[in-house]
Amino acid sequence: MIRNVLGPVLALLGAAAAVLSPFRDWYDGRLGRHYGVDDLFTGVTGAHPGVLGSILLPFLFAAVLAVAGVVLRFRPMVAVAGVLVLGFTVLWMVRQGQADGSLTVAGDGSGLQAGVAGAAGGGVLLLLGAALMPGPGRGGRPERRRRREEPYAAPGSAAPDTWPPTREPGPSVQTSPWPEPEVDPYVGPPPDRPGGSGPSGD
Repeated sequence: MIRNVLGPVLALLGAAAAVLSPFRDWYDGRLGRHYGVDDLFTGVTGAHPGVLGSILLPFLFAAVLAVAGVVLRFRPMVAVAGVLVLGFTVLWMVRQGQADGSLTVAGDGSGLQAGVAGAAGGGVLLLLGAALMPGPGRGGRPERRRRREEPYAAPGSAAPDTWPPTREPGPSVQTSPWPEPEVDPYVGPPPDRPGGSGPSGD
């Protein structure tokens, strides 16, 4: 039960972190949405693109993909969203490192900043959410689902493999609680019958 809730929650948190990260500083006080998508493939420049042309666009697409995966309980969609976020973040780090010669982290606000950490963390959360999410129709173990799908026997009826019971060969066994009546071995006429062979009167 906890796993069924934890996976979607982590995925949604990762999608939110990925979308919010371009609105924070990424490097030397420059917002993430000030980097163009084409900068990731051609090299970082000082131009400030529009919102739809910035790095925010692939992150928005990844967030929509993640939300759809959570609603449909389709884990591969959430996993793809996490790979997209992490992939674009790593690609940006490569291009920024090429532009500056190296990437630095400093306490005075220069170098890598919180926006990059938010993007990377969002991608990791998306992957964790995909790993913990239940798949479609995954409500329990296979044997439990099989027992629920099998029809129940009618009340009072026995299982088909145990009824009727097979009779083992051998001597008959008395099943009645009452004793069998005794059988007189004498088969001749009654002693008091005329002409009978009863005891003589001598």
